[in-house]
Amino acid sequence: MSLKLAEKEQVVTALQAKLIGAQAAVVAEYRGLTVAQMTVFRAEAQKQSVHVQVVKNTLLKRALAGTSFTVMDPLLKGPLVFAAAEDPVALAKLFTDHAKRFDKLVITGGVLSGKQIDAAAITQLSKMPSREELLARLLGTMLAPVSGLVRTLNEVPSRFVRTLAAVRDQRAA
Repeated sequence: MSLKLAEKEQVVTALQAKLIGAQAAVVAEYRGLTVAQMTVFRAEAQKQSVHVQVVKNTLLKRALAGTSFTVMDPLLKGPLVFAAAEDPVALAKLFTDHAKRFDKLVITGGVLSGKQIDAAAITQLSKMPSREELLARLLGTMLAPVSGLVRTLNEVPSRFVRTLAAVRDQRAA
C-alpha cells in the first residue's frame, strides 16, 4: 500500500527531526529476518536511544538531503533498515551484535561525522568502549591524584597513633 503525499512528507519531516541530534547513521539489509527478530532488534535499539526505521529509500534520500548524511546515498539500494543515534559506539555495537545473532542482518555501511564508513569500520567502532565507560575512566583518572593526597595526609596521623600504641604496649610489658 503506497503512502499519500501528505504521509510521505510527514515521514520525511520525522526523519529529518531524528537526524538533527544524530552523530552517526547506519543502514543494513534485513531481508529474511522474522518479525520476532526485528522486534528484538527494535526493542534493544530503543533501550540504547537508537532510532531504527524501515523506510523507502526515496523518502530516506529526501530526508538526508541537505544534511551531513547525504554521503550515504550510494548505499541506499534494496530493502534497508535505517538507524541513527547520538552515540556512534552504541549504534555500532547494536548492529554488530545483532548481525552476529541474526545471519540475515547484513550491515551495508553508514556515516560518521559526515564521512561514509563501511561495515568493517562499523565493526571496529563497536570495539571501542562505550561513552559511559570512557566517562568512568576519565573520572577515575581525575580522582586519582586527589585520593592519593588524601591517603598520604591520612597516613601521618595513622602512623602517629600506631607509634603511640607501640609505646604503650612496650611500657605495659
